[in-house]
Formats: sequence, C-alpha cells, structure tokens
Amino acid sequence: MAPFPKKITDDPYGAVILIRRLVMEQGVTYWRRYLLALVLMGVSAGATAGSAWVLGQVINQAYVDKNVRGIVIWSLVITVLFAIKGASTYGGTVILSKISNAILANNQRALFAKLMNESVGFFSERHSSEFLARLTAGAKSITDVLNSLINAVGRDLLLLISLAVVMVMQDPFMSMLGLLVTPPAMLVLRKLVKRIKGLAYTQFTGTADILETMQESLQGIRTVKAFTLEQTMRERIDASIAAVERNANKMARVSNRSNPLMEMLGGFAVAGGLLYGGYSVVALAATPGQFFSFLSAFLLATEPAKRLARLNIELNSNLVGARMLLEVVDSPASELSDDDKPSLKLSDARIELRDVSFAYRANEPVLNRMSFVAEPGKVTALVGPSGGGKSTVLALLLRFYEVTQGDILIDSQSISAVSRRSLRQQTAYVGQDVYLFRDTIRENIAFGKEGATEAEIIEAAKAACAHEFIMSFPLGYDTPVGEHGTQLSGGQRQRVAVARALLKNAPIILLDEATAALDSESEKQVQEAIEHLCQNRTTIVIAHRLHTIMHADAILVVEGGEIVERGRHEDLLRRGGRYASFFRLQHRETGPLTLTPISATA
Repeated sequence: MAPFPKKITDDPYGAVILIRRLVMEQGVTYWRRYLLALVLMGVSAGATAGSAWVLGQVINQAYVDKNVRGIVIWSLVITVLFAIKGASTYGGTVILSKISNAILANNQRALFAKLMNESVGFFSERHSSEFLARLTAGAKSITDVLNSLINAVGRDLLLLISLAVVMVMQDPFMSMLGLLVTPPAMLVLRKLVKRIKGLAYTQFTGTADILETMQESLQGIRTVKAFTLEQTMRERIDASIAAVERNANKMARVSNRSNPLMEMLGGFAVAGGLLYGGYSVVALAATPGQFFSFLSAFLLATEPAKRLARLNIELNSNLVGARMLLEVVDSPASELSDDDKPSLKLSDARIELRDVSFAYRANEPVLNRMSFVAEPGKVTALVGPSGGGKSTVLALLLRFYEVTQGDILIDSQSISAVSRRSLRQQTAYVGQDVYLFRDTIRENIAFGKEGATEAEIIEAAKAACAHEFIMSFPLGYDTPVGEHGTQLSGGQRQRVAVARALLKNAPIILLDEATAALDSESEKQVQEAIEHLCQNRTTIVIAHRLHTIMHADAILVVEGGEIVERGRHEDLLRRGGRYASFFRLQHRETGPLTLTPISATA
C-alpha cells in the first residue's frame, strides 16, 4: 500500500505552520501598531507612485505645453510628495523597530525562563554556547520573519500595486509586458528555497561551534597557556570559522543566484517598454509625459518586485533560526515547576536516605540501595574513592536529579513530595568549584539572602573569616571579583561562598570538598569559616582530606555506590578497615596508628 502523501501540517516547524504560529502568537499582539505601520507604508507607496505620475505632467508642461507656471506647480507637488514619503517611511520604520525590539526581548526572556526550568542533567548533555546562539540568532530570526512579512505587504506589495496602477493608467499594453517576466522568475526561485534551508541550518550550527571554541578557550585560558595549547585552539577555531565562511559564501551564491535572472528579465522588459513607448510617441501621437511617467513607474517597481520575488528565500533562511529557538521553548521542561506541592516544614532537620538507588545512564548504577541517617545538628561526613557516588548524594538531596529507587526524607517528609523551592531555600551548598558571579564581593555574598542589609552582609563575612581580606582591597566590599571570581584567590573565593551560605542561614548544610583545592593556610582559614557555618546545623560534608572531618559525628565510607563502613574517626581507625587504609595512605604511616581522642562538634 502506498504511503499517504506528506501534508504541510505533519511538521510542526514547517514553513507554513511556523509562519502562521509566529503571526498568531507574536505578531497579533501588536496588531494596532502593525496597522499604523501599514497605513504609513501605504502613504509612502502612494507618494512614490504619485511622484512617478507627476513626473509625466512635468514633462508634458515642459515639452508639450511650454508652460513655466505649470512646471513650477508640479515641481512643488513632487517636493511635497517626497516630504510625505520621507515622513511616513520614518514613522513606519520606527514603529516596526519598536515592535521588533519588544518581540526580541520577549523571546529572549522566554528562552531564558525555559532554561531556568531545566534540570542539571539537561545542561550536562549540551554546551552552553548552543543556548547563546539560540538566544541571539534565534530570537532575532523571529523578528526578521515578521518584519519580512509586514514589509512585503506594507512596503513592497502596496508600492507595487500603486506603481502598477500608474503604469496601467499610462499604457495598459506596456504594463502587460512587465508581467511576462514573472513566471520564469518564480520557477527558478522555487528551486532555490530547499537549498537555502539546509545552508541556513549549517550556518547556525557552525556559528555555535565558533562560540563554543571561543568560550572554552577564554574560560580555560590558564589551561591553554599552561599546556601551550594556543596553536591547537587556533587551529580548532580556524577550522570552524573556515567552515562557516565556506557555507556563507555558498549561501551568498545560492541566495543571490536569482539576481542575474531578475536583472536580465527586467532588462528585456525595459527594452520592450522603451521600444514600444518610443514607437507610441513617434508613430501613435502619445505624449512624452505619458511615456516618461510609465517608464519611471516601471523602474521604481523593479526593486519591490525583486524583494517580493526573494521573500520566500529570506523567510526560509530566517525560519531556521526561529525553529532553533522555539524547539527549546516548546520542549517539555525537564524540571517541571512543583510549587503547588506543600512546602518542606523543618523541625529538627533530620535527613534519612532509605534504600536509595540511582543511575545517570541505564544499567550503570551509581548508588545501590544506600541508607543512612544524618542526625539533626550534627556533622555527617562522606569519604571514599572518587566515583563512589558521594557527590551524587548531595545532588539528590538538592533534587538536581530524582532517585531511581528508594526515598530521601527530611523530618519524615519525602523530598519528592515537597516543592523544590522550599527544599533548596532551606539548604546551603558550598562546593569545591565555587561559582562567583561577575559582580562585586558585596553582591556575591548578598545572593545568599534577598534584601540582605549591609550589616548582615558584613556579619556573614566576618563569620566566614572574609571581612579582613575584603577590607584590605581599596574598594572593600565594592571590589569586582571578575568572571568566575578570577580576581580572588581560591581561599578568598571559598570564604565568600561560605559567607553567602552563612547569610542564607539555612538549617541544612551541604559541603562538597570545600577545601580540597586549597593550600594549608587557606584551608585553615576556610575550615574555621566552615566551623561557624556548621554550628547547630545538620551538615553533610564530602572530604578527601580526612583530617578535615576527624571531628565529624559520623563518618560514612562510600565505595561503589554503597556504604562499606560507618562510625566515628577513632572507631574506624581501630577497625583497621577501608577508612584506616585511606587515613594511613594520606599520612604515610607505616607503623601502628596512634589514636587521638577528638571531641565531636555540636
């Protein structure tokens, strides 16, 4: 049985469906402004056509009637028409620009809002430069599509109709000659559209590749310099740029391939008009003004005619970018809003993992029926080899991912049954790779609490052992931290992050190797700040440097997604198991372990 023919409605991002959607969803909102712009375009078109007609009257007054007064009057009329055309064109252009700016801003907001509703896993599978390309090129493409449509109707079509009226008024037969060039032009342009779609998509992805290489090279400039990768990165971006350049040249050839045809066909039409018009003046007693008026209207009509002929090419080129943006906006959010769920109500902040299993990819488990309790107001440490699943525990506690099996409870409430917002609002997180926004130290600390006062910010900085180094800067709390906080040392960044967490004043603290990348002096200062942060709060800390968690109330050794040992520091050393092995390896001990009683923190 033969398959059913494909319909234009089968593809939700097909040209016809997509254009209709853009018009109905985004263009109709501004229909009053668009209508005003169309009126102004109509006035401009009428003024242009009127000037072509008046030109014939001037010619007749000069060469037929020999009337100087008539020449002056009609010349003044042309001046007025051009003034009207200029004012209406200006007004229409400004209105369209304002509409375009509003639509561009709305689409950029929509895309960013959609990205904020995606899960961490969504971004781990994509490069951030892809979204930068979609945010800029995609949003602009939507405005370009709508502008192309309104200009085609208001500027080009109305102008062409107005000029056609003038041509028909002057000579209907010559007007028919101009229509002869339309069928062959449409036939050629139709074949170019499909080619343009593929080239436009390749251009978009190529531009994203350039952004990706540029972003990675600049963000990793220290690594690039340290490993002398300058030439490698140059070669990589040169290859991407060369590919985009080749594609752009190909697109230029294809998209402009219609121009020679249009010019040649236009030339035949003009030549035919000149021959017939000249013959009419010489042999048929037509007035020279009639001939010049027709010729002016015809020449003025060639540009809007060419733009209308190329409309399909421009639309399909811009629709690729529009599709790139709308595909993300339309896709189901990977982290659906659950603000309708009840808020997390804390009394003791007791955390319990109950037979939790999790896998990032099918058949590759990271956690295997893990169970433990983090007692209220105490410190629970997770230690063990890399890849054991420690950081995954924190990611699940923050609901960056959902558990595959089992449950996580806080004060007997399943975190999957409460809103993410309420969970995260009552949790403070400090990781090894601290992220600081490109702003001042004050603003980066203030992100911990909306509407924080200056006194609260300073108090948090003092508790985080950060106030002293902050005040050593000439600008103090107004000191810019640079992109990713690169103008601060590692220890300073960590203490700013701890101050941000302190300001949040959350009852649950999650620390992911917060001192792993620091030197001994910075580690001591950060460790002191962390002790302030953890006081009387339920804390889960991941550490590779075991001496930093010797004070913990409970130490869990995580290996292969399971807890293989648990207890306090002294007890685990006495057992001589995995923890003792890790501890001996770090301290390079070859003899018996010496136990030093360490009192647990509250």
